[in-house]
Amino acid sequence: MPFADAIDTAQDFVQTLFYVYLLLIFAYIITSWIPLPYNIWLNRIQRFLYDVVDPYLRLFRRFVPQLSLGGLGLDLSPLFAIVTLLVANRLVQEGIEALR
Repeated sequence: MPFADAIDTAQDFVQTLFYVYLLLIFAYIITSWIPLPYNIWLNRIQRFLYDVVDPYLRLFRRFVPQLSLGGLGLDLSPLFAIVTLLVANRLVQEGIEALR
């Protein structure tokens, strides 16, 4: 029974990590769309989001070109990053489940 508890704990940890990173990606997207007034705390939050999320998104920006709609540039890398994160989460969850 302790092994089953360890597996449940590992699954819960991976699931929580997935949701936190997904939330950080959405916060990064929203703060990049909305021009925020300069405030030291808002600047620190934006810098934190940039430092945590941007290295992951840069992996996808190499392969996914920016969509150009007239004068508007649309970055689709967050969409591919989220889908990849969903697939990776599912694979890890199934891998942990296979240990039962």
